Amino acid sequence: MRDQLEPLFTPFACGSLTMANRFVMSPMTRNFSPHGVPGPDVARYYARRAPMGLVITEGVGPDHPAALGDGTTGGPALPLMHGEAALAGWQRVVDAVHAAGGKIAPQLWHMGPIRLAGTGPHPEAVSVSPSGIWGPFDRAALPPAYLEAVRAPTGPASESDIADVIAGFARSAANAHALGFDAIALHGGHGYLLDSFLWAQTNHRTDAWGGDPLRRTRLACDVVRAVRRVIPADKPIIFRLSQWKLQDYGARLAQTPQELGVITGALVDAGVDIFDVSTRRFNEAAFDGSDMGLSGWVRQLTGKTVMTVGGIGFDKDLQSSFVESTHTLDNLDEVARRFAAGEFDLVAIGRAALMDADWIGKLRRGEAFKPFDLSAYARLD
Repeated sequence: MRDQLEPLFTPFACGSLTMANRFVMSPMTRNFSPHGVPGPDVARYYARRAPMGLVITEGVGPDHPAALGDGTTGGPALPLMHGEAALAGWQRVVDAVHAAGGKIAPQLWHMGPIRLAGTGPHPEAVSVSPSGIWGPFDRAALPPAYLEAVRAPTGPASESDIADVIAGFARSAANAHALGFDAIALHGGHGYLLDSFLWAQTNHRTDAWGGDPLRRTRLACDVVRAVRRVIPADKPIIFRLSQWKLQDYGARLAQTPQELGVITGALVDAGVDIFDVSTRRFNEAAFDGSDMGLSGWVRQLTGKTVMTVGGIGFDKDLQSSFVESTHTLDNLDEVARRFAAGEFDLVAIGRAALMDADWIGKLRRGEAFKPFDLSAYARLD
């Protein structure tokens, strides 16, 4: 192992979460949980990746009927964090990861406007969005059939809709805590529900749930507070945020560092401990006048623990890798350089960990990684 990578193998702690190293398995949708229930194969899949400092699961539906459905990354076998069978399945997963010496957090994920109406465990449920707006259709590199299906506007979420969403997140966070998960992760990026309230393009409300950047944080902050009330004070809450959206890869949640500070500051006040900063490429400059990435800005603005993710290990970003030839890229020296500069505390690995369960072992031993393999998405290796 190269000397500059050794700091990434030092232990880390945040509250009750202790990690053997600074690497995190990033959440990736898998669609291998029929009827919302993760089986023994899912438990084995996550346990094989336990040598990572922390495993964050694929997106898991909180206890709300419109949380999950078909969509750009959704399907009929997305897992749930409620219901006796699903919780029993997750107990197997937690036990398997802990038995292998690892730590694990579920990512609670409400699809919001991305969900296709009439799909999911509750097809009768009405999809939830702040203003009944999917987003800008002229900027989305998504299948035409999907875009046509979500084109019809829906009504804005009512006060009771919003209250039900918050309560559903809290119930599922309490379930996850009872199962022994080591932290709770919330998906607040990519245009899904929490992000759709944060983003000006999809939140046109003029009531207490919309308006300026601070007012648009209210739903996300209320969800964080609700989760904090049902889990111990020292159990970390992880919040994923992003500039880019499925509706617009070039979108900006925050136009300036000042706007980013308003959003992240509100989330810190609500109880976020760790920011999962999702970018298409981790080393892209976030704002003019500096080469610092988005992770570095979040860390500088909040002083909180930050993990970076995006394009580590491959020469194409996630979205491009589905349509363009993609090759292994050793950009870990740049990861180490930015880590040493204080841009982030943790390094999340997505596709590389999906395709090679022993990725972190090979990194330590200086062995070659497996090449990019698009067919890996259809397997649970």
